[in-house]
Amino acid sequence: MSASFLSTLRAGPPPPKVALLPDGLFFTRALPVAAGATAAEAAAQVELGLEAISPFPLTQLYYGYYWTPGADRAFVFAAYRRRFTTDQTAAWEGAEIVMPTFAALLGGTVPPATTIVLASPEGLTAVHWAAAGAPAAVLFRPFPPAPIEETEETAAKVAADRARLQEELVRDLGGSKTVIELPAPPAAAPAGSDRETVFRAGDFVSRLPAAVTTALDVRDRGELAAFRGARQRDVILWRVALGCAAGFLLLALGELSLVGGREWQKTRVLKVNGQKSMVEKIITSNDLAKRIDDLTTKRLYPFEMIGAIVGASGELLPQGVQFTRVTTTGLNSIKVELQTSNADLMNIYKAKLDALPVCEHVDVQLQPGAGAISRYTMVVTFKADAIKPAPPV
Repeated sequence: MSASFLSTLRAGPPPPKVALLPDGLFFTRALPVAAGATAAEAAAQVELGLEAISPFPLTQLYYGYYWTPGADRAFVFAAYRRRFTTDQTAAWEGAEIVMPTFAALLGGTVPPATTIVLASPEGLTAVHWAAAGAPAAVLFRPFPPAPIEETEETAAKVAADRARLQEELVRDLGGSKTVIELPAPPAAAPAGSDRETVFRAGDFVSRLPAAVTTALDVRDRGELAAFRGARQRDVILWRVALGCAAGFLLLALGELSLVGGREWQKTRVLKVNGQKSMVEKIITSNDLAKRIDDLTTKRLYPFEMIGAIVGASGELLPQGVQFTRVTTTGLNSIKVELQTSNADLMNIYKAKLDALPVCEHVDVQLQPGAGAISRYTMVVTFKADAIKPAPPV
């Protein structure tokens, strides 16, 4: 399901509904466009040129044109509205693009002096590119009447007539360096985004930008505006639906990951609890081994510690502060009980010890009691290997 959903995301919006009209109903012409014209200016010039060459007013025509920004000409096609029956126009309802069949090929990459031949039930259409960009001419030739009975001879005659008709088309176009015969009529295909419309006919691919397909549509421009608005709404709804689906998928994946995470955490906790007693034994053994190693390989230097906190000549110990008891609490710490009648001297003494490079930290605590003499307990912790043995005398 996820692979199908991802492929749907990559495919983009579904192909639009397109109504491709018979090519034989349209006359075509290449009209010049002023250099540097905008899209609105090109549309106005096309309408003026079409009005000049058409025997009918524009309101009685279904017309469209192919023009790309910067091109010096536009390829125009038009048909008299009364040539279309009511049933034909009714079939356009809901179509997002209505244009002649050959117009679906105009977005392909075609080299100069190339003719593309497209077969339809009515006849053959030849689209000729004299140069890159817009085509130079489009010709349509109807097929001769089909024989009543289908035999090998009639089939061979039909094939010969179609080959002759194709030669005449290419010859009437002035000859071509390359002739491409499409195996099937173009059909709308999924596009990567809503900014273009893609048509495929065998290996031939035509990509028409949204601005170009708007000009190719032969319907009334007011109707087109309504269709474009509906198309935009459908695209927004499509994106919202895809966003909701992606959000639900992410929520489902998040829920699955939470369930898996809880199960993994349970297994981990059980494993930790099972190994807890063993780890505690290892830590106890390690601490014991370290303690034994300290006792066997390291020495205690109590006098050196006292000398470090008193000073070589007693300069660190303020006058009026007396030691009453000194004990060691480890290889790198010493506990001193002091007394003084001036509490400020203890702050001075502690500041001196904090400034010593061999001291890691000094903790001073006032002992409870009343009277003029204040008693303190001071624990001095030295940095590892900071206390060295005194040199021999």
